[in-house]
Amino acid sequence: MKTTDDLTFQPDFHRAIEYFRGQEAYQTSPLREVSGPDGQTIWLKDETSRMGLGAFKALGGPYAVARLIMQGWTAETGEEIEASRLKDADLRAFASGQTFVCASAGNHGLGVAAGAQALGARARIFLAKTVPQSFDERLAERGAEVVRAGETYDDSVAEAIADADRTGATLLADGTWPGYTDIPKLVMEGYTVIAEELRSNFETTGIWPTHVYLQAGVGGLAAAMAHMIRRNWAEQPELIVVEPEAAPCLVASHEAGKPVRADGPDSNMGRLDCKEPSIVAWQTLERSGVRFVTLTEDEGEAAARAVTGLGMATTPSGAAGYAALCKEFPEGAPRAEFRPLVIISEGPA
Repeated sequence: MKTTDDLTFQPDFHRAIEYFRGQEAYQTSPLREVSGPDGQTIWLKDETSRMGLGAFKALGGPYAVARLIMQGWTAETGEEIEASRLKDADLRAFASGQTFVCASAGNHGLGVAAGAQALGARARIFLAKTVPQSFDERLAERGAEVVRAGETYDDSVAEAIADADRTGATLLADGTWPGYTDIPKLVMEGYTVIAEELRSNFETTGIWPTHVYLQAGVGGLAAAMAHMIRRNWAEQPELIVVEPEAAPCLVASHEAGKPVRADGPDSNMGRLDCKEPSIVAWQTLERSGVRFVTLTEDEGEAAARAVTGLGMATTPSGAAGYAALCKEFPEGAPRAEFRPLVIISEGPA
């Protein structure tokens, strides 16, 4: 598929919602109300059981796999198809000849593997040494070939790119860089479902968040959420993008006025430990009026323990938004006009 350097993110979110409503495993993820520091009421969007994969990325990779197979079929046959056709024997035969390759810090690879397996395609996932060994088995259960490659996430990305160039497989990354922007927008389009689920809930109650905390690695989730919130939420909250101090690529890019690397040590917020931003996500966030918070390793760990104690087992990556909330408001009486929303983005690794 030809790629461009078009950094505009204008997703067809209606298409994404329609696709997932046709999937048997799809359910709206829970929006939970909990009592946080000093009794403050907090909304937690619980992605820890999303579609059997236990992370928000169940909405990204599988959706992109489906869209790419549909696009490939149309390019080869001229037939425009609906998603329901993906179950048909001729489409599955076509998909069986497709291989999707990506690097992953864990959850994106699971999404790509699950999407490929569901449609009869193949997946090959590259993992750096920093990714927990538990992901190897989980990926294999979804039919993926797992390749351990490199010391860091960036190393595994380079290996995945080289593999796609060598084998003709489709590179399905969740980050964007010069010369590669189109396919990851499909991943981000899948994430817009979360914002639409939330909008539906808040429109029903008439009560909207005042602050939304969005954790970020390369920035795909944060950018998709920010775009949708600014596009069509009736009441506009403050948007806070949360990164590890060890990998603050988005705030560094914001300060530089252009996408830049932000090198640092390995972070225990492994799914957020990305040293280089998605250029599409960066531009989307820049026009969305966000601000930034960075976290220490201890702050991420403490938040994971706190959220797990609230009944949602998660990781420092999954609880990063909660950590930022606690960092900004460590004490003081509950505020009636302060209604924070946090995304619990994954279950335990």
